[in-house]
Amino acid sequence: MNKLWQKNIPVHEAVERFTTASDRQFDPLLAPFDILGSLAHIRMLAAVGLLAETEQKQLATALREIYQRIAEKGFALEPGVEDVHSQIELWLTQKLGDIGKKIHSGRSRNDQVLVDIKLFLRAEIESLVQALHRFFQKLMQLSEQHRNDLMPGYTHLQLAMPSSFGLWFGAYAESLVDDMRILRAAFDVVNKNPLGSAAGYGSSFPLNRKMTTTLLGFDDLHYNVVYAQMSRGKTEKIVAQALSNIAATLGRMAMDVCLYMNPHFNFIRLPDEFTTGSSIMPHKKNPDVFELIRARCNQLQALPYEITLMTTNLPSGYHRDLQLIKEHLFPAFQLLKDCIQMSDLMFSHLEVRKNILDDPQYKYLFSVEEVNRRVLQGIPFRDAYRQVAKEIEEGRFQYSGELHHTHEGSIGNLCLDDINRMMETQVNSFPFEKIHRALDQLLAEA
Repeated sequence: MNKLWQKNIPVHEAVERFTTASDRQFDPLLAPFDILGSLAHIRMLAAVGLLAETEQKQLATALREIYQRIAEKGFALEPGVEDVHSQIELWLTQKLGDIGKKIHSGRSRNDQVLVDIKLFLRAEIESLVQALHRFFQKLMQLSEQHRNDLMPGYTHLQLAMPSSFGLWFGAYAESLVDDMRILRAAFDVVNKNPLGSAAGYGSSFPLNRKMTTTLLGFDDLHYNVVYAQMSRGKTEKIVAQALSNIAATLGRMAMDVCLYMNPHFNFIRLPDEFTTGSSIMPHKKNPDVFELIRARCNQLQALPYEITLMTTNLPSGYHRDLQLIKEHLFPAFQLLKDCIQMSDLMFSHLEVRKNILDDPQYKYLFSVEEVNRRVLQGIPFRDAYRQVAKEIEEGRFQYSGELHHTHEGSIGNLCLDDINRMMETQVNSFPFEKIHRALDQLLAEA
């Protein structure tokens, strides 16, 4: 097997298979980012005199050719090649001879894979932000559309007070604002450059780490080289926590949908083509999509704890345990985006039932309204409460279905403009344009 660390003693085949099995599955996801990191690294090596300018240009041309080939045809490890780093260095050496062997000066696979993961996470977060923002806009549109469609509100799963579909859709929209805020914080942790930390103790070469930080569009770098290595595992856990927050919002929303589609609630429905049936019960219309979203989101909420347990009690420095995180975290992005996109699709066809609260079974929802009406007439709140409670007990309760909620965030004042403002502030705070400019320049330079 071709290994960057190979010396003279061959490793046992079973050891090779056990220690590298997941690399063949997940390294293709890192391949384009490995090339971007290498392009920045060789520019820096040339600037500090560790590569001749002609060598740097030859390496850069070859790396861009590989990048383009991967974009067009994908990436796969050749038989006998250990990982993405070995494969790319092998291709360079085959094409350029000894020049290809110089690319690894001043770095280790430790900081190389750290850079790859950081760049991968950055790109995945950008894709997630876009999907989340689109679904947020869908919820906001539905909140506005159904602002006057009333529905029961519940506490303890018992009838509580009047709510509205505008309030319900808007609640999940604002929940996504906080989820986006946490995702932005996780992005700040991701967007730091570990390159130059080497195996975790730096290098005797006069590396210019701030140069590679700028070339790769990072906001800053991990200054302490030991901490740069310690950030592996910690960064992934922070990102996983951000994903789990989004999953918690979606999972709770999915549970609401499953309840509200139940005939005993009968608040909403989906067209038949968006539900599934039963093999023996011809009347069934099951909300399978939302049940699966609920289950998948529970999986995603377990992710931070999985990473925590994989990294618990590790001392400083690199450990092979960290390799396993990829198997859990990398697929989570697509899983979460699938849940968001399916939620968006289903909500695009969700039908809201009108005039729900006209049914007398919901009359006690208006008990608080009656208490408040009497308070406004000058009756002390506790006395008004007891009066209404007694009338309910004696079966004499009368109510008006009129609602006068005007304060911020209530049925009559959804504050959608303010919720939208908060979301736009978060989305616009991500420095994606700066990152694209830096990477486009890295790929375009002759």
